Amino acid sequence: MSDQLFVATRKGLFIYDRHPHASPHWLPRAEVPFLGDPVTMVLPDPRIGTLHAALNLGHFGVKMRRSSDGGRNWTEVAVPAYPPKPETAADEADTAWTLAQVWALERGGADQPNLLWAGTIPGGLFRSLDGGDSWTLVRSLWDRPERREWFGGGYDRPGIHSICVDPRDSRRVTIAISCGGIWQTCDGGETWDCRASGMKADYMPEERVGDPNIQDVHRLVQCAANPDVFWVQHHSGIYRSIDGAASWQPLVAQPSSFGFTVAAHPHDPDTAWFVPAAKDACRIPSQAHLVVTRTHVGGATFETLDHGLPRAPAYDLVYRHGLDVDASGKRLAMGSTTGALWVSDDGGNSWACLSAHLPPIYCVRFSPG
Repeated sequence: MSDQLFVATRKGLFIYDRHPHASPHWLPRAEVPFLGDPVTMVLPDPRIGTLHAALNLGHFGVKMRRSSDGGRNWTEVAVPAYPPKPETAADEADTAWTLAQVWALERGGADQPNLLWAGTIPGGLFRSLDGGDSWTLVRSLWDRPERREWFGGGYDRPGIHSICVDPRDSRRVTIAISCGGIWQTCDGGETWDCRASGMKADYMPEERVGDPNIQDVHRLVQCAANPDVFWVQHHSGIYRSIDGAASWQPLVAQPSSFGFTVAAHPHDPDTAWFVPAAKDACRIPSQAHLVVTRTHVGGATFETLDHGLPRAPAYDLVYRHGLDVDASGKRLAMGSTTGALWVSDDGGNSWACLSAHLPPIYCVRFSPG
């Protein structure tokens, strides 16, 4: 099990280390990197022993930082930058070619030790071949005409928040866009296909409900042991694919199928966890009761887990990257918009609260090592 947890929040990056003989077992480090600053994403990279953080400093823009000593010291590195908007894109908004936020960071494959992927708002995918020293916009995706139809979901502009790299083939990368559906490349980003067949956008006019290019995917995750299995928390429900994202099947969970986050078991393709909210128009836990739902049977049924979680009334909402599972499939972490942080060592059967007073949590991530 992983013994290190990174928690990116609106007011800094909090790092927890597990001490088996201490009480409580998880202890926060005294030094908080970027204290007071919004950290939108964090990525530990054991391939070369680095830790990456993306900050959104508002008036001062997006900043990227990298650490080579586990988060104790940091160096400023390059930020993904859009090229100047050409005259042929004059009909796009003035801000469409300007970086607003880094919403996703992922490692390349084991055979690509210096490759990183970054998903951004306004919907551009960037690639770094030198560990974050420089970034290049993936024009093969950005220049597709379908991008003109993408729109914001959660933010005013579209954004790439999920990037899945196939462990069998690093050239096969699947991404999710809110709102722009799911796109997949099998050749390292040279070509792309929209892969949201079967999804339904009930917020759209009837004639466009099934259009794969405007689906609002809240979060996309992949089973590491069986990468043909994907799970999606969609704006209109839960979906699963067992054929590498070629098709999607809707699933129904209780108390709700609406939410923002999902975690896939790394070894069992039939197991996944979700954190439901009441509904689109009321983004709080159903009946103000925070729970985690889990399926062990591919989504045929779901069980409700709440041991150790606060009883009603509780108004914690869990964002897209607010739930993570470690490589063992047993240890989970969850952070909420109200600054509460929980961990579970038994697959979600029970939860322990590490803190109820952190800043709003954007992302939780275990160290893979």
